[in-house]
This record gives sequence, structure tokens and C-alpha cells, in this order.
Amino acid sequence: MVGAPYSGEVTTTESSSGVEELASVVIRFAGDSGDGMQLTGDRFTQESAVFGNDIATLPNFPAEIRAPQGTLPGVSSFQLHLADHDILTPGDTPDVLVAMNPAALKVNLGDLRRGGTIIVDTHDFTDRNLSKAGYASNPLEDGSLDDYVVHAIDLTGMTVASVEEFDLGRKDAARSKNMFALGLVSWMYGRETDTTAAFISARFAAAPDVRDANIAALTAGYNFGETTEAFGVRYEIGPAPMRTGTYRSITGNLALAYGIVASGVTSGLPVFLGSYPITPASDILHELSKHKRFGVTTFQAEDEIAGIGAALGASFGGALGFTTTSGPGVSLKSETIGLAVMLELPLVVVCVQRGGPSTGLPTKTEQADLLQAMFGRNGEAPVPIVAPQSPADCFDAALEAARIAVTYRTPVILLSDGYLANGSEPWLVPDVEALPAIEPRFATAPQNGDGPFQPYARDAATLARPWAVPGVAGLEHRIGGLEKADGSGDISYDPDNHDLMVRLRQEKVDRVAQDVGPTFVDDPDGDARVLVIGWGSSFGPIGAACRAVRASGISVAQAHLRHLNPFPADLGDVLQRYDRVLVPEMNLGQLRMLLRAKYLVDAVGHNRMRGLPLHVDELVEVITTLEKETR
Repeated sequence: MVGAPYSGEVTTTESSSGVEELASVVIRFAGDSGDGMQLTGDRFTQESAVFGNDIATLPNFPAEIRAPQGTLPGVSSFQLHLADHDILTPGDTPDVLVAMNPAALKVNLGDLRRGGTIIVDTHDFTDRNLSKAGYASNPLEDGSLDDYVVHAIDLTGMTVASVEEFDLGRKDAARSKNMFALGLVSWMYGRETDTTAAFISARFAAAPDVRDANIAALTAGYNFGETTEAFGVRYEIGPAPMRTGTYRSITGNLALAYGIVASGVTSGLPVFLGSYPITPASDILHELSKHKRFGVTTFQAEDEIAGIGAALGASFGGALGFTTTSGPGVSLKSETIGLAVMLELPLVVVCVQRGGPSTGLPTKTEQADLLQAMFGRNGEAPVPIVAPQSPADCFDAALEAARIAVTYRTPVILLSDGYLANGSEPWLVPDVEALPAIEPRFATAPQNGDGPFQPYARDAATLARPWAVPGVAGLEHRIGGLEKADGSGDISYDPDNHDLMVRLRQEKVDRVAQDVGPTFVDDPDGDARVLVIGWGSSFGPIGAACRAVRASGISVAQAHLRHLNPFPADLGDVLQRYDRVLVPEMNLGQLRMLLRAKYLVDAVGHNRMRGLPLHVDELVEVITTLEKETR
């Protein structure tokens, strides 16, 4: 029986037609980095999204462009959790593993739940490939898989036979085996393959033989499931109830790109992206390059410094400047971020975090750039920081970062991460007309009539300085990184003026808290003694763990922070309401350090840096233990 790994909600019903109803399932496709596992997983995700399931995905791939074939470092996988109800994570443990070679089985078997299903391609289980994967004997024959339901199938051989009519070489024919596997799994879970066939037709329109071979393999895999008696039963997972509207499956990077486009539309400003490609942020640059019709200009710079320099220059010229990168790129951009702080111009720096330090784990996820975002510049150079909590939320976070940047005339750092960037979930496409407007309010004339323009005079509510676009008569002003005189913007070395300007820049950032709203606390019965607080992509695991803990009869509260600098104005009061505060993070305790320092709260941490999302089962145990200590 296949079911969800930790929710305890799964019920199964076997009908007379051999169809078993499930509430959810976690499936992982795994193979060599050249086997097309990311495409296979993405297409199954799209099929499930069209069907109406709630979905959450976890792509996982090596940093090498192509590791040696059949080796453990070269294994690529794609995990999908689909359900007939609201879900928050891609699942801790797969229920089904599709393994295309011995290395894929070796790397992923330890994650599969006991009793789970393995569909394995027997073609590559040769002595040579078994040795490369570290097997002393064939696991398909030595009894080591007796705790699982194993379907050992020659997927490659059947694929080659199914595309024989297209006169492809055996190697080229075998490349369609991922589509055969997709067809088989689509049959198992009642997914329609029409959308995948249409996708293949469009993608390979210029290569008819490849197009037709992939569609034939997809169909053959589906028909094999239909005709074989090896599986015995199919599974059905009904649609999830959702708000009325138009939905699409979206990744975090795609949502961020759309949010950047929307920020240009709602502000009426041209968007400029100055960027240098870096994993896992490059997809944002690739996507934005497609949207010139929305006034988006993309510039692939020669390096990180040039990228942010161009973006800041665009902001000086009256555009909405963005730059995208990851942690190593933020290090290189830090001097220009400090310049943007001094110039007090709008700029959004998107940091899609990855495992570090240095090159670290470039294709894996982490949350270890928070302190870098807070303090990684010389001098007192405060910047607002926002963080999305899910792939779809990246759209709203991009809009919020742009709003703060324009309203307060400041650089803003947006902290996404590799899990959000590549993971996907359903997204309710918003009504563009309902999106909040962003008001640039450019300066048009000197403040005092015929008097000199004061480029560092400030708005009473936000402390923002005027945004004076070059070329407007009467608004000429000095620009540069040297300290500014209050009001006039002239160069100033006066000690008291420097102290004043440092405090004004800090106060301006602090005032962002005045319009971010109160902290939302999910405390259903109001009896919780433990508060679990997080930020960024930890939202899903924390939320799923809190649900599981409550289902066991224990009260627990959850809060999640979008605004990390400044914190919401009421956060101190919220923290004081609970006996214990737990801060789960994919770092060594960076948010916990900030909370302890600012609010003197004895927060405790749950910290894991495995390059993967936090595990729900671990969090359930930690929360339960902490709650017992409060009694």
C-alpha cells in the first residue's frame, strides 16, 4: 500500500475495478544525469497539476554538468508529492522510487519507506555498472530488497522495441526510456498523457523522428501498464479543493521573474535587470529576457560587480533596478550595495541561497546568507530584507521588495533559496488590476520654488529622499559614495553630520516596520506554550510538523517571518507570550541569534545543513520534546 509518509491521514479503498484510492503519494524519479529525470518529473508534475492535485516538488541534481555515467555523484532525481488535500512539503520519504540504474537505486534506497514500491530498469544492472555503484552483488537477486515491492523491468529494452520503426540507433532509441517510465507511472496513477504528448510535439517539432519516438515510448509505457498483470492495481488520487480561479504550476524562480515584471507594471517603471549567471538564480535572468514587451531590459554582465553597477545606474536613471545572484555573488556585490545605501536609490538584490561557503554545494539549498544580508558590508549600511516562504510566494515577495525599495529609496535584499527556486506548487494567477500600486513619485521641481534643490531632504513619514531623474531642469545634484551633507547632499566630512546621516539611514530602514502589518501567529486553540518561528523555505516543513503535532493532541503555535529587517513591530510581544521559542533553520542558528540579541528571548534552534529541506519527522520529535519540557 502506498501512502503519505507522516500525515496519518491516508486512507485507501480498493474498488472492484482494481483501482485503489489514496489521499496522497510521494514519487521519486532517479537516474543518471543524462537520463532526463528532471524532465520526467516536471511532466508528471504538470499532468498532476492539470488533474487538480495539490503538488510540491523537490528537484535534486548534481553540480557537475555531466558526472561519469553510472556513478553515484552523477545521480539526478526529482521528487513529487501529490495529494487530494492541501500539502506543504515534497515529503520526507518517497513511497515510490523509479530507479533507472544501480547508482540511482544505491543513492536513493535509504530514503524510501519500508514497504514502498521500486520500479527499476534492469537493463543497466551489469557487473560493470554494479561495481561502479558500489554493489558487491546484484540487489535484484540477493534478497536485500525483500522489504520492498519490486518491479524489475527492462525499461530500456522495451523502449528500444517500441521505437524500432523510426530507424534510430540503439543509443538514440534508448534515450526515450524516461518517457516509457513516465507513461507507466502515468497509468499507475490515472494521469492523462495528452499534455505531455503536446509538450513533446512542440519541443521537438524540428526533429520529427525524436518527437515521434518519444511519443511512441510514452504511449508504450502507458500501454504496458494497461496490459501487464505485474502491478495488479492502479491508484487514484482525487483533485484537491482549491479557491476558484485560474491555476498553474510554478517554480520559485519563475514566480520571482513574474513578480519582477509585475512590479514594473504596477509602478509604471521600466525594469532593468543587471545579472551574471550563477546557480541557482540563472533561470530568473533567462525568463526575464523573454519579456521585453513589458518594458523589461536584461543585461548579462561580464561579472557580478558589473551586473549590480548597471542595475544601480539604471535606478539612478529612473528605472527599477534589479540584480540576481547567490551567496558568492552577494559577496562581490557588497561594495555596490553599500553605494546604493549611500545614494539612497531603489534597488532590489535577489539572493537565491545555496550551500556554502565558497563554491560549496551549488545545486543544493541552504539558509545561511541571512547574516551576510544583514551585516555583509563595510560601515553602518542597513538594508531591508524580505524572504518568500514557498515557490508561489516568490511572486508576492518580489512585489513587496520592489514596493519597499521604491517607497523608502533603499536597496532591498530578497532571500530565496535553491529549494524554492527549483521546487514547484500550484499558483493562483492573480488579477493584475487588484495588485497594489507602487508609487515612484519622482521629484519634478526644487522643494523651495526658486531655491536650490535639496536631494537629501526627506519625506516626513518614510524619511525617503527625492528621486530626481537626471535631465530634469533644476534638479541637478551631486552623486557618489562620499558622505552627504544633510539636505544639500554636498560632500561632508563633518563628524556630527556623519553621525546624523548614519542614524537617519538606520531610522529609514526601521520605519519600514510601520506598514508591514502585525505578525500572524497560527495558534488555533490559544493554549500553546511553544512557538515555532521560522523564515523562508522552512515554512512548509514547520507547518507540516505543527499539523502533525496538533493531530496528536498537543497545542503548538507557528509564526513565519517575511520581513527579517526590520522585524515586525509587534514581534517582541509575540515572543514573550510563549514559554519556549523554537527556531528551525538550514544554518547554524542565524535567525535565532538575531532574535536572542534583539529581544533577549531564550530561543532554541533546530539546525540542519544537508542541502535538503528540513525533515518533518525530525521537527515533530523536537517540538513534542520541547512541549513536554514546559509542563
